[in-house]
Amino acid sequence: MLLADKWKDYELIDASRGMKYERWGDIFLLRPDPQIIWDNGDLMEKYRNNLHAVYHRSNKGGGSWENLKVTPASWTIKYNDLVFHIKQMGFKHTGLFPEQAVNWEFMMNKIKNSGRKIRVLNLFAYTGGATVACLAAGAHVTHVDSSRGMVDWCKENVNDSGYAGENVRYIVDDVVKFVQREARRGNTYDAIVMDPPSYGRGANGEVWDIEKNLNYLIQECMKILSDEPLFFLINSYTTGFSSHVLENILKLTVNQKKEGKITCGEVGLPIKNGDFVLPCGIYGRWESNE
Repeated sequence: MLLADKWKDYELIDASRGMKYERWGDIFLLRPDPQIIWDNGDLMEKYRNNLHAVYHRSNKGGGSWENLKVTPASWTIKYNDLVFHIKQMGFKHTGLFPEQAVNWEFMMNKIKNSGRKIRVLNLFAYTGGATVACLAAGAHVTHVDSSRGMVDWCKENVNDSGYAGENVRYIVDDVVKFVQREARRGNTYDAIVMDPPSYGRGANGEVWDIEKNLNYLIQECMKILSDEPLFFLINSYTTGFSSHVLENILKLTVNQKKEGKITCGEVGLPIKNGDFVLPCGIYGRWESNE
C-alpha cells in the first residue's frame, strides 16, 4: 500500500466506529467512512472540545453537516506549493482526497524527469488535484469534468497555486464524447489520468457505469495517446474492485501500444492515534521505461 504520509496541512488523527477525525489546516472535522469497522472509542466524546463540524448520515440517504464551532465557508490548505480550497460539501466531501498525494508525487516526478514538454489529459478531473500537480511539474494539462462547479473550483486551486495561464485548458463535457472528438481532431496526449466514479452522468445526462464503460473509455483513449507516452494512471474508489482489474486492463491496452512498467495496489492514509492505516481506494499505473 502507498501511504500519503508527507502532508503538513492535513492529518488523519483518529478513526473508530465508522468515523474519522481529521485536521484540515486549522479546521477539525468528523466524517463517516464505511471502511472503519473497528472500535477505538467514541470519537465524538474524545474530541468534542476540538471539533469544528461533524457530518451526520441520514437514514434516507445523504446527510448534513453540523457546525459546532464557527467554520469558514471555504479555506485553503497546502501540499508543498500546491494550494487547495476546502469546503463542506454534500455527501460528506471536502473537495479533496488527500490520499491522492501519492499519485501527485508519481506524476510530478515522471514529468520533471522526462526532459520534455508533456501534454496531460485529466479525465473525471473533479477539483483538479492532479491538474495542479502536473502544472507544477511543467506540463500542459487539459482538465475535463462534466460539472461546471467542479471545473470552476479547479480554476480557484490553479490560480491560487500560481499556475494560471496558457498551460491549462478547462473543459466541461462528458469524458467519452470529449475523447472521441479529440481523436477526430487528431489531438494526442503523452499522459492520461482518470478517476472514474462508479456511476455518474455527463454534462448532457449521459449515463456512466464503470463496469460497462471503463474498458471502452480506455480503448478510446488509445486513439489519442501519443507514440511516446509517459504514463497512464487510473484511480478507483469503486467498492469490490481489485487493483488487479486495472492492471489487467492496462496490460491489454496501453502496454499493447508500448511496453512499459505496470504497477497496481492500494492507497491509504496513516492514522496518527493508534498506528493504524486507513485504506482509501486503488490505483493502476502504466509508465514508460524512460
